[in-house]
Amino acid sequence: MQTVVIDIINNKAIKLLQDLELLQLIRVRKEKQSQADSVDWEGKYKGAMTKQPLTEIDNQLNELRNEWE
Repeated sequence: MQTVVIDIINNKAIKLLQDLELLQLIRVRKEKQSQADSVDWEGKYKGAMTKQPLTEIDNQLNELRNEWE
């Protein structure tokens, strides 16, 4: 048995693959998302920003908004 990975370009191909599976010529399996493909966003950006008082954040936002005016 050989394993082949294909990319579906047109949804009509899914119907064709299902027909081949009914004829017991192939077996269609859905691939699980690998751990390498998923991104750990929390771990990636944890500690990227320091805690600031709300007044300081408000002042920064107001400065940014005023720059656009």
